[in-house]
Amino acid sequence: AHQDLPFEKLVDELGVRRSLGHAPLFQALFVLLHATPLPAAATGLRATPFATGGATAKFDLTLDLEADGDALTGVIEYNTDLFDATTARRLAARFCALAAGAAADPECPLSALPVLPEGEAHQILHEWNDRPPRHDVEVPLHGLVEAWADTDPERPAVEWEGGSFTYAELVGRARALAVRLRSLGVGPDVPVAVYAERGPELAVAFLAILEAGGAYLPIDPSYPQERQLFMLQDSGAPVLLVPESLLEAAPPTSARVVALTSASDGSVGSVGSIRSGPGSEATAYLIYTSGSTGRPKGVAVPHRVLANLILWQLDPARPGSLPGAWRTLQFASPSFDVSLHEMLATWCAGGTLVLASEEDRRDPERLVRHLAEAGVERLFLPFVALQQLADRLARPETPVPARLRRVITAGEQLQVTPQVVEAFRRLSAATGGTALHNHYGPSETHVVTELILDGDPALWPALPAIGRPLSGVTTHLLDRAFQPVPVGVVGELFLGGLSPARGYLGRPDQTAERFLPDPFSDASHPGGRLYRTGDRARLLPDGTVEFLGRIDHQVKIRGYRIEPGEIEAVLAAHPKVRECAVGVREGHREKGPGDRRLIAWVVTTGELGPTELRDHLRERLPEPMVPSAFVQLDALPLTGSGKVQRSALPAPEGERHAASPYVEPQSVLEKEIADVFRAELELDRVGRDDNFFDLGGHSLLVVRAHQKLGEALGREIPVVDLFRFPTVALLARHLEGAATPTFERVQTLAEQQRAAQARQKQALEKLRRPGGKR
Repeated sequence: AHQDLPFEKLVDELGVRRSLGHAPLFQALFVLLHATPLPAAATGLRATPFATGGATAKFDLTLDLEADGDALTGVIEYNTDLFDATTARRLAARFCALAAGAAADPECPLSALPVLPEGEAHQILHEWNDRPPRHDVEVPLHGLVEAWADTDPERPAVEWEGGSFTYAELVGRARALAVRLRSLGVGPDVPVAVYAERGPELAVAFLAILEAGGAYLPIDPSYPQERQLFMLQDSGAPVLLVPESLLEAAPPTSARVVALTSASDGSVGSVGSIRSGPGSEATAYLIYTSGSTGRPKGVAVPHRVLANLILWQLDPARPGSLPGAWRTLQFASPSFDVSLHEMLATWCAGGTLVLASEEDRRDPERLVRHLAEAGVERLFLPFVALQQLADRLARPETPVPARLRRVITAGEQLQVTPQVVEAFRRLSAATGGTALHNHYGPSETHVVTELILDGDPALWPALPAIGRPLSGVTTHLLDRAFQPVPVGVVGELFLGGLSPARGYLGRPDQTAERFLPDPFSDASHPGGRLYRTGDRARLLPDGTVEFLGRIDHQVKIRGYRIEPGEIEAVLAAHPKVRECAVGVREGHREKGPGDRRLIAWVVTTGELGPTELRDHLRERLPEPMVPSAFVQLDALPLTGSGKVQRSALPAPEGERHAASPYVEPQSVLEKEIADVFRAELELDRVGRDDNFFDLGGHSLLVVRAHQKLGEALGREIPVVDLFRFPTVALLARHLEGAATPTFERVQTLAEQQRAAQARQKQALEKLRRPGGKR
């Protein structure tokens, strides 16, 4: 329809912004042609089709099909800057699967039509998810710890400033406390609250609760008392364990309070061992997470999740495994499930848990010194803390911990910044090879995937994937109809196998919303469930999972879908940026309701202005992904678990977020341009060196500014000039240089314009005629 209307006329009428990077209006084209037989008068002639070829793709992607009888043949043309041959072949195979499904069942809804070819579906659902556990998740983990007390009782289990526990001492104290807990009614699925900071008392309490068969519930002393009381009441914990030093600070409760002391006597033989365990489906621990309703939710995680994770960690046959008695620093907050991983992965292997003071944890310089002095070999860190540590280690004057061979990060998306690259280069030179393990897993499953980064850190990707699932875990990327998406296509991440928790304590409705029946589990695993993460991800061609952010963190700015994490990764690559965060704030005086701005918060190591930051981003990202304002901070606000507290990031101040000081426009032309910019951007003033886009301008406003400039100056100005010369002074200088064309040039332009207008007029008149095509 309307095929005689010139395409350029349509683009002009719609006012679509022009871009040198892609065609206007659309970037993907589907063409269906019907074979036309030769007319009878052409008998004696033979027509043979041939491929025309071509070295240039007109659009990003074109599918050209021809129908001839009951057969379809076609060609895919693609932009090699965006696609490769493997991707094009996958698209062709998926189209064939889709067409075959539609032909087999014409009444089938579009959402239910198959897209995955049989081979790709088998690969996604089975080959990449067929990783059964090589261990028995019914094994009680506290029994593995006790085995070290039996075979090597003097081996160091916990060390802190001024003291230590051998395995005999740790297990003896835990057994004695476990007997006391059982006498108070603690057993399977009975929560036991522990109000303690990192320390020897916490270590004993955690192991004792496992041995007694109860459910460990950490109560962080740094939490507001209102939250502490809620957790105690909501969980119904009948016992609260508190170190003697914190008894006065403990929250008031009706639970039985039991005092803990690191000096309590205990030996391996003092009480009998409770080796049987409560069973793999009993709750091992409760972790409270923020809830969408404003009330925290208690995630009940069973023993099978912990057992699968720890036994996978100890498996010498897994890729990247380095079994041994590691010296591991306890860095994580007690309220963070990583703290359990730190303890059990260390003790079950006969290693030593090294404790650090709060001052050492918070000060990167002191932390580096502590790592070196204590001979720490393995370290678990959230990304923000990793970046702070890397910033210190990257400095040539900083001594390198010579035994630190494994760093494991989780909790936030990993970014490989220049500081991380240099830190691991220095670490590897000192240790013979230090690897960075990227773990992923929400509180509802604990760790479910791992990616190992080793070798030359300069070759690591800026935004690493989250890797492959652990043995015993399945990962599924599903669409809105809960069907698997193809390789490379974004879907929501669902987690299955042994990983899903039991659910949310006392919240059956919310549990049913997030923990769903697993339609992909086979007969050997009946009753399987999937946890719906709410995370966006996609499968890479090698089967690894690439994390793309939260579904509800994805932002849309002027029609562009934007992931703040991608901008953060590029921003963090600047050598003077130590930490950063990117988010969205409502514009103060933007045109139209709901117009929002991207804001960047940065912590820098020296003088760094908006101009340098914008230039750095513009070299690497599309214009819509460049923040309109930058807020410099001394430090990013953090939550108790070490994540960025985005709600506490301050709003930018001031209306005019210019990259340079205000300079008054000089010439008449500069003043006219500045007036148009000021009116369209709704600002009090615009200087001659101000950049239209730095002041909040965008592609939609460019169109209006282009029109207003043409009216004000009485001349036609190409829209591309506003992109090429975005400041008042640059645009004025360009227009002044183009304002005196020769007579011959004017005559040629006039003739071209008259000819174009004539063609457009003819096309429009043809459309208006009754016989015109529509």
